[in-house]
Amino acid sequence: MLKDIPQLKVENVAVAVVPEVNNSGEKEWGVYLLNLKNETIEGVLVASNGYGYKNGEKVKTSTLRHFIEQVPAKSYAKVELIIETVFGLNNEYWVSFYLNNTLYDKKYLFLPDSINPEYFTTVPLLDKAGVMIK
Repeated sequence: MLKDIPQLKVENVAVAVVPEVNNSGEKEWGVYLLNLKNETIEGVLVASNGYGYKNGEKVKTSTLRHFIEQVPAKSYAKVELIIETVFGLNNEYWVSFYLNNTLYDKKYLFLPDSINPEYFTTVPLLDKAGVMIK
């Protein structure tokens, strides 16, 4: 029964989008998974996609999946680059991981136009400005 399934709450794991400058001097946007816990998370799977409306038409991006073997305590992993043309869409990151042999998962959703300097904060561990969902 559904009532018998434990409802596990994900805490101290975040996804952040941060502007950066690449080796060619061009601006790009990196998506990071932050492990703010005091323990390593393992078997991390991140599925990302975008969806919504653009110019009145329904749009859906491809789903990308990324596997990260482990993210040590108080550290981060770069997941992917994101292009500015999808900032007007919902950008969803579904994160699953193991902690102490228990599977956790959580959806992180950047709403349309929320990846914007107006909403920047200092992203912990990276010590850079960006948009973060915890």
